[in-house]
Amino acid sequence: MVEGSRDRAGLLAAVLIIAAFMLALVNFGHVLGFGRWPAAFFDPRPDAMDEVLLRFSALPRAAIAILSGASLGLAGAIMQRVLRNPIASPFTLGISGGAQLALAACLIVAPGILAAMREWIALGGGLAAMGLVLVLSWRQALAPITVILAGMIVSLMASAASAALILVSGDYLMSLFVWGGGSLVQQSWDPAIGLGLRLAIAAVLAVGLLRPLTILGLDDASARNLGLAIQTARFAALGLAVWLATSVVAAVGIIGFVGLAAPAFARIAGARTMRQTLISAPLIGAGLLWLTDGLVQLMAEGRGILVPTGAVTALMGGPLLLWLLPRLKHVSGTTEAGTRPPGAQRLIRPYRVLLALLVITPVAVMIGLSLGKSPQGWQIATGDLFAALLEWRAPPLAAAMAAGAMLAAAGTILQRLTGNAMASPEVLGVASGAGLGLAAVLLLSDFADPLSRLLGSAAGAGIATTAILFFAYRAQFSPDRVLLAGVALGSLAGAVLTVLMASGDPRAFQLLAWLTGSTHAITAKDALTAVLCALVLIPLVPFAARWLDILPLGPVVARDLGLGLPLSRFLLIVGAALLTGAATLVVGPLTFVGLMAPHAARMAGLSRALPQLAGAVLIGALLMAVADWFARTIAFPYQLPVGLFAALIGGPYLIWLISRPDRKRI
Repeated sequence: MVEGSRDRAGLLAAVLIIAAFMLALVNFGHVLGFGRWPAAFFDPRPDAMDEVLLRFSALPRAAIAILSGASLGLAGAIMQRVLRNPIASPFTLGISGGAQLALAACLIVAPGILAAMREWIALGGGLAAMGLVLVLSWRQALAPITVILAGMIVSLMASAASAALILVSGDYLMSLFVWGGGSLVQQSWDPAIGLGLRLAIAAVLAVGLLRPLTILGLDDASARNLGLAIQTARFAALGLAVWLATSVVAAVGIIGFVGLAAPAFARIAGARTMRQTLISAPLIGAGLLWLTDGLVQLMAEGRGILVPTGAVTALMGGPLLLWLLPRLKHVSGTTEAGTRPPGAQRLIRPYRVLLALLVITPVAVMIGLSLGKSPQGWQIATGDLFAALLEWRAPPLAAAMAAGAMLAAAGTILQRLTGNAMASPEVLGVASGAGLGLAAVLLLSDFADPLSRLLGSAAGAGIATTAILFFAYRAQFSPDRVLLAGVALGSLAGAVLTVLMASGDPRAFQLLAWLTGSTHAITAKDALTAVLCALVLIPLVPFAARWLDILPLGPVVARDLGLGLPLSRFLLIVGAALLTGAATLVVGPLTFVGLMAPHAARMAGLSRALPQLAGAVLIGALLMAVADWFARTIAFPYQLPVGLFAALIGGPYLIWLISRPDRKRI
């Protein structure tokens, strides 16, 4: 049976490689002509440009695709074995994102250093991301779900920060973005030779680690009884996998989900032992990436240079992650991550907290409008100077606060609707769905007015929310699996957006600005639209206060109390979608205000639906006011994207919630 299983895994790898090879021959024919290219291998003409392209671009591109896919397949197989986690990969653990962020930052800040230490910088970024994930999940005994949630959030934050760097990098904008999306375009054999040497070294080291890797598949007690130094073996194997993955990032950028797919397909094809997986996963990864790149070139018909293959491979990651989700099991001693409501005591007089927030918020607004930096240093604007600055500072501040209030309201709805204290528009992929709706409107319409953008964003958010509830129902409303389903949908939407933005369409640059939550171009009309949306949509939510009080008790109790679940859920989904769509138009998909504000309100003692909603709305507006002020002043005279700044605050908060050992207080 084992031999048959190995044959099926090998057969899958052979089929992929043969299909990729046949497709490569077709693409080579497009370069030289189908009658000429075979002779070019044996009788090259040095003065023929098409043959130069074949020998120094098309062939190295095929080689780098094969080597990158094999490297990621091997890295993913090692990670999944060490962490006993079937959805661990360089992408889901944040390693690729950390390496990309380190390279992008170095390219902009110190390009001279990057030229000499490219691989080391990528390795440092990847190790930092991996270390952060391990530290945050260590107290949970590296529970699979905790590790993946922490890794995906680290990846999302790194991607947002990288997008912000790309946005302010001027002339390097498109080249940085295409490279970061995983471009396999080559101009010489040097990257392929370098990556091939690293893969060969890693393969030898992996063979040396075969016995420890086999034992690491057992539980810790059994591994210790067999004489294995668990932590030493674990860190050595993870270090090898991180080195391989970051070498790929340094060579071609982020290649999404090949490291997840290759070991998964190997197991599906029948690979059972560690030896079989270490052989079949790299071969499947090589064939998978080579085939994908061939399809990209074929569909582009010579224009593939602007379509990063890594972004296309990421399109399969979301569906694959959703398919693998039911196979993710808890290890012994672990609990579900950060899903229970906090144990804050309910206040008898919640209006006192609300009154305090009503006092603090206008004070923060006045500080934001009057206090700031100038070429002469810090100053408080008054009189004519205040009036002159008001038209520049007020629209972004008003739009950010309106967006924060709407995201807070949407987060409150989603947390109570799903019974999950970590649900939010950002975490569940609802905001990314809104981005897809916005992208559809921008790219399918020659003139996208504010109303059409709002409706498109709301439609995308509504579809994403409906999909989340569908997967929640399939997973029996397991909070952890709901979160991972949201992360998977968000990754899928992000991959689609990456492909669209790399298309070269000038309208795609608007999506990149939206992705980072930049508000510097907000006009008074845009701000007025955002404020009007908040004033219209938020007052409708209190009419559903009874539903929001009952739904967290569970569907059985809700039915016993006479609540019509289909109607109430549908209306709440529509409301959350409209709020999210309107808010993300202004501040992008990664502010995490929709997560933080309901939590802060609940921890302040506002546990009933209506007080929590009111407190969350005020806190959301306040958080975005503070973020807008910091974004404007911290890097003066440059203005950082306010959505990114809020994400850099909210991301660590989310990871802290995931990593807390006392789940009852979360």
